[in-house]
Amino acid sequence: MRLVWTTDLHLDSVSTLAWEQWVQKISSLKADGLVITGDISEGDDVVRQLQRFVSVNQLPVYFVLGNHDFYGSTFQATRQNVIHACRDSEQLHYLTDLSPLHVSAGTYLLGEDGWADGTVGNYEESTIHLKDFERIGDFKAAGEFAWKQQLQEIGRASAKRLRSKLEQLPSNAYQIIVLTHAPPFREACWYEGKTTDDNWAPFFVAGQVGNTLMEFSRLRPECNVTVLCGHTHHAGIARMAANLQVYTGAASYGHPDIEATISVAIDELDITRVSNLC
Repeated sequence: MRLVWTTDLHLDSVSTLAWEQWVQKISSLKADGLVITGDISEGDDVVRQLQRFVSVNQLPVYFVLGNHDFYGSTFQATRQNVIHACRDSEQLHYLTDLSPLHVSAGTYLLGEDGWADGTVGNYEESTIHLKDFERIGDFKAAGEFAWKQQLQEIGRASAKRLRSKLEQLPSNAYQIIVLTHAPPFREACWYEGKTTDDNWAPFFVAGQVGNTLMEFSRLRPECNVTVLCGHTHHAGIARMAANLQVYTGAASYGHPDIEATISVAIDELDITRVSNLC
């Protein structure tokens, strides 16, 4: 089993030529599937972009959504549109809506959108103001004084869904791949070779999802957990426990690319970054 990993595509800002080059590069790798860790496009365009890809490349696509994917819409409307499109397609798999998928003997793939939930860092003194609050209907309707509570509730719901999926894993599962968008730990929130500070962390770290992953790694020490995420547009690796490692993917607006290939073997994962593919 060989997967291609890409993240933070922002296909609404990509030229036709850049899109075609990205698709051709994926095709040349002759993989068994494509995994996307969020920020595919914006609002209603997310479904169109997913369908556009599978119309020219019959690879199965396993994905979660990022914050930009809800811009110009609401959480419920976007997810309903995506779920409906996936149920009408054999290639599209929205992991937030699915139970863990069996990849090979003892190996499972699962995912959860996740959300930077204001639980890490210093929310009250942060100077960061995200476009999320203006571009996503749920935040815009609630108003500024409700934002922190909303972030924490969204993060709590994500963690709950993820916990349910982890509990569904059979006792013989020894290797899982988890897709999510926002880094689940401060140590995995990379920018220009450094990890985040208290100013940025409330809006870039999915703390409650991270707590759930850490709890699972302690309860199941025999199970190796590999997390793939994006959001920061900068790459890095964080080993959070002997059996828990987080890969954060890089991205550049207007230039969709491949972050890595993932070879799933019986006893290990081999993750090869794009810089080593040539």
